[in-house]
Amino acid sequence: MASNHHHNINHHMMRFHMLHHHEKKFGEDNRNVPKGCLAVMVGQGEEEQRFVIPVMYLNHPLFKGLLKEAEEEYGFRQKGPITIPCPVAEFRNIHELIDQEKSSHHHAVWCFRV
Repeated sequence: MASNHHHNINHHMMRFHMLHHHEKKFGEDNRNVPKGCLAVMVGQGEEEQRFVIPVMYLNHPLFKGLLKEAEEEYGFRQKGPITIPCPVAEFRNIHELIDQEKSSHHHAVWCFRV
């Protein structure tokens, strides 16, 4: 029981540490992206928001659909981070669906919006 409590404390401390170090705007310091994650910009007809997502999202069918939209909108010659041309609310929904699916299969710490 004490071991589980210790694990939960470590999880929350790690999450706080990661949130604290990802408060800068994209481009100011890309070195803060955790290993195994990448930063993407999301937005369509609104101010873009930066999200840090696990690299394994790139293989998920829902995320592949978003990448296809990005390819159709911007082509392969984007400079800087991948820009996903969809409303932020839609991206958040897809992000949550993927997280729920992955968390039911794995107990890993995922990346998050910053």
